[in-house]
Amino acid sequence: MSGFIEDFYYGNIEPQECCSELKNELKKKLRILTEKEEELYSKLSGKEKELFVTYTSAYNDFLTVSIADGFISGFRFGAKFTFDTFFTD
Repeated sequence: MSGFIEDFYYGNIEPQECCSELKNELKKKLRILTEKEEELYSKLSGKEKELFVTYTSAYNDFLTVSIADGFISGFRFGAKFTFDTFFTD
């Protein structure tokens, strides 16, 4: 056994690091998001900063789970296409 599946199994492929046609667009959006986050944070004080940090942490946790769920759903959907291609009359 060799190739893509073996590399994936042994952790040599990171799906989240695969090239994307939107890579430059995503970088631009991330830069804007970071700038606005820093601007907003600088205008807050005390408990407002704590609340903002808690909010951004919770949102990052949500995104992590949501992106993983999307990956799993997409992978399963692709597997169904493959199964239907090879095992359906």
